Amino acid sequence: MGKQFTLTASDAFKLGAYRADPTGTPKGGMVVIQEIFGVNQHIRAVCDAVAKEGYVAVAPALFDRTAPNFECGYTPDEIAEARKYIANPDWDAMLRDTDAAIQEIKGVGPVGIMGFCLGGTMSFLAATRLAGLKAAVCYYGGGIVRFADETPKCPTQMHFGEHDHSIPMSDVEIIKQKRPDCEIYVYNDAGHGFHCDERASFHEESASVAWQRTMAFLEKNMK
Repeated sequence: MGKQFTLTASDAFKLGAYRADPTGTPKGGMVVIQEIFGVNQHIRAVCDAVAKEGYVAVAPALFDRTAPNFECGYTPDEIAEARKYIANPDWDAMLRDTDAAIQEIKGVGPVGIMGFCLGGTMSFLAATRLAGLKAAVCYYGGGIVRFADETPKCPTQMHFGEHDHSIPMSDVEIIKQKRPDCEIYVYNDAGHGFHCDERASFHEESASVAWQRTMAFLEKNMK
């Protein structure tokens, strides 16, 4: 359904991206932010699903500055390799690249953002630091707790799994206390990565409910 193309950030850096377009007139645009595994098959599939919901979806390749064209799957070795790229994340550079995606699709209508894992944290940071977003959805963003004192500029929704070994429920409680302005859901039977049907941690029921909540949230706020 989609296509690969190139985005240009504000500092003139060129990065890869994937774009999927809906049939008919778009409701708006959605920036889809990757996990640590790059703009891989799963993230492209999310873009395709977002396009089926009526939005233009663009996923910027946020690792292109350090590992051009990087993408991988979910074996233990691949996970270990991917983790190297977030040992010392350059949040500002990733925000510039995220903003390039926002600028790319702002002409199609209201723009929102959603992200998974690393992308969940990036979606929260985009909501607090970037302009032009109508809604932000953050799936299991482990870094959100570090930035939870920052106030989103748009309505923000979060999804966490109760059995996420990398995001303790104590962190989620801190986020809830600091961000009563955000919609926060915890899925009792889910762990980290529960939305991804390529991972062992995929939890179909939680993923389905979270997606329904996500689409309802976008429908409400993407005006």
